[in-house]
Amino acid sequence: MNIKLIAIGKTDNKALQTLIDDYTKRLSFYIKFDLDIIPDIKNVKNLSESQQKEKEGELILSKITPTDQLILLDENGNNFSSVSFSEELQKKMNSGIKTLVFVIGGPYGFSDTVYAKAQGKISLSLMTFSHQMVRLFFIEQLYRGFTILKNEPYHHQ
Repeated sequence: MNIKLIAIGKTDNKALQTLIDDYTKRLSFYIKFDLDIIPDIKNVKNLSESQQKEKEGELILSKITPTDQLILLDENGNNFSSVSFSEELQKKMNSGIKTLVFVIGGPYGFSDTVYAKAQGKISLSLMTFSHQMVRLFFIEQLYRGFTILKNEPYHHQ
């Protein structure tokens, strides 16, 4: 199985980018992982919230194939502990999915079209984090999930 994370807008904080790069490298020892960054939409001040979500949604959907399983990182999604998330990853791998795609949306969330295509939603927390920090947190949780599955000492209970 391959895992892809799609996110809107580049990470402009060098410290966060360094950590994202570190966990991306660590994750590569377990699974093929791609981070696909969609550039910020130009002239957003001339767009309504709905128009911005639609434009971002078109770009997101252009990055997935019909066989990809699409999971949205969404505040209204399912909550997992790190262990239960690792179990969910194992179920996905066992199911024969070729590519599992997670998406971090723009500042207003996702368009109805993207919600309609998604096969699931995950919430990382009831708190709100910057989109740049969510990338780091999610990639770290992917890494943590694989270390749990391999019974490696990274995660402590």
